[in-house]
Amino acid sequence: MSQNIVVVYFSGFGHTKRIAEAVALTSEAQLLRIDEAGNLPSEGWEQLSKADAIVFGSPTYIGSVSWQFKKFIDESSKVWAVMGWKDKLAAAFTNSAGMNGDKAATLNALFTMAQQHGMLWVGMGMLPSSTKAAERNDINYVASFSGLATTTPSDASTDEMAAGDLETARRFGQRVSDTLARFRRQVSN
Repeated sequence: MSQNIVVVYFSGFGHTKRIAEAVALTSEAQLLRIDEAGNLPSEGWEQLSKADAIVFGSPTYIGSVSWQFKKFIDESSKVWAVMGWKDKLAAAFTNSAGMNGDKAATLNALFTMAQQHGMLWVGMGMLPSSTKAAERNDINYVASFSGLATTTPSDASTDEMAAGDLETARRFGQRVSDTLARFRRQVSN
């Protein structure tokens, strides 16, 4: 049985888009971009309706999601009113320039939105690189657990993103896919 995973995201400078692409690569997800005006393409809401799992992605701006992503969240209240995403899997990621950058606040906002929709949350499920020997390109160097957090300096191009963050994103995408497969097997038994 094929899985239908959608990564819905906004990216202002291309860094969050690159993380979305890395997550989608290993989860075989469809990418759904929120535009600069905070809108989905015309078929976007239907695409999310058909998804088995939705991965939400936003840069962290001033300690929360971008205004474009917040507009999407607010517009999802129509879906919430009929519990249209209830029992779908949900996960999230964020990127910002600072190593901390209050990314946890963004992930918490996405978690709260998913919980209000009745969704089932998938966290990182991986240990951080937190020893003295750890290096910036290690897996989960940013040490997030509730969702994927990545860091890109504000003056870095998308080609200069940390290889470890991109690999962590690929592993996170695989985790979402594996969790969905396991969940579907358990439900069918």
